[in-house]
Amino acid sequence: MTYSQVQDSLRSSHRRWLVTGAAGFIGSHVVEKLLSLGQRVRVMDNLFSGHPRNLDAVRALAGDVGDRLEFVVGDIRSMNACRSAVEGMDHVIHLAAMGSVPMSMDRPLDCNEINVTGTLHVMQAAQEVGIRRFVYASSSAVYGDDPLPTKHEDSLGRPLSPYAASKLINEIYARTYGAAFGLETVGLRFFNVFGPRQDPKGAYAAVIPCWISHMQNGEPVYINGDGGNTRDFCFVRDVVQALILASTTANEAAFGQAFNVGLGKATDLNHLFETIRELVQAQLGHPVPDAIYRDFRAGDIRHSCADTTRVEGVLQFAPEYSVMEGLRLTVQG
Repeated sequence: MTYSQVQDSLRSSHRRWLVTGAAGFIGSHVVEKLLSLGQRVRVMDNLFSGHPRNLDAVRALAGDVGDRLEFVVGDIRSMNACRSAVEGMDHVIHLAAMGSVPMSMDRPLDCNEINVTGTLHVMQAAQEVGIRRFVYASSSAVYGDDPLPTKHEDSLGRPLSPYAASKLINEIYARTYGAAFGLETVGLRFFNVFGPRQDPKGAYAAVIPCWISHMQNGEPVYINGDGGNTRDFCFVRDVVQALILASTTANEAAFGQAFNVGLGKATDLNHLFETIRELVQAQLGHPVPDAIYRDFRAGDIRHSCADTTRVEGVLQFAPEYSVMEGLRLTVQG
């Protein structure tokens, strides 16, 4: 079914969803969309990187959700917490993770405990209670040093960070749980997701919210390397689309697979900077200074763009937002 058809179906068929990590950036947008479709949502988050204000924003946008939104403070590193969270659920969307490449370089053991052991806990808990579908976030980082500028699902290089390794291990476990236990797993290799509510603060902040915040506050903007690094930037609402399609598809070709999720278009950091600067200058009414260049960041991939052929064919994924449209909405807040 198309995304429009899936949304119509969900509006007439209310289900119960567990979303881990849903106080975070992407998770809060998933919750917002599910609530708008009349679904019941349980959020599990330990607030490691998420913020209660994200769910407050969702409540403000969704209106009176009553008991359709339940927030459970819990840590995926606890098997008991995961078993409790999955009780009574129809769907699991697993987003909880240490989501930063540089943080994983600083804290590799924590990365493994959260991203590998934690994911295995949620997967095992879902399997134990008979949940059929387990959708989880993988990452374009799994491509590592693959030399192809456009990343194909079957062409993997060596992981360049503990974060990348943890996401690759998640995919192996997901395939194994499908083969061994019949769990319908679908992984989504997110490329560079951006949008409102993405945290601009901290040493590990993503580039788009960091640059927007710095420009708006008159602070210097730094580009790691020469600005020639390319990324496939995907607006968060399109990522939500992919997660919902993966959660509801009846296409058996999706199970045990991991799909690229991006626009299929590469943007270099120099062009990204100029685009954001134009939008922020229009908002502020005065010029924004040039960027300051510094050394390349350890663990970074030089070029990354998604081949979206497979996700479009199997899940009928059809992005609705260009990079410019997404940036405009993000700058507006």
